[in-house]
Amino acid sequence: MNSILDSFFAVSATTEDITVRVAPNFLVEQSVPAQGRWFWSYHIRIENGGDEPVQLMTRHWRITDGRGMINHVDGDGVVGEQPVLRPGESHDYVSGCPLPTPSGTMEGQYRFVREDGTTFLAEIPRFTLVAPATAR
Repeated sequence: MNSILDSFFAVSATTEDITVRVAPNFLVEQSVPAQGRWFWSYHIRIENGGDEPVQLMTRHWRITDGRGMINHVDGDGVVGEQPVLRPGESHDYVSGCPLPTPSGTMEGQYRFVREDGTTFLAEIPRFTLVAPATAR
């Protein structure tokens, strides 16, 4: 199973039994290079490989464009949800990111809470956003 997941998801990282997998995808139909707008979607899968339930509470993104400008984005949950992941469960969602340049990177952390109230940060691995040459 992991080899199939690894071929679909570009990058992954595991922190405290939580694995975060990312698959970015350039969206030609939502990009307007002539107006300085490039757009990507990204599919995230969060897997609980541990032996206790955890709840995703917040997210922090560090988005860097091709000029090195950094934008920090913080918020509750993911796409309006704060999912509880029981042992062995996963949560998938898709979101999007516009950039003013044809390339950049994204990375960050999710903050989880355990049943006993303790929290920890799970790494969102850095992934690259690169438009195809035809979209430049």
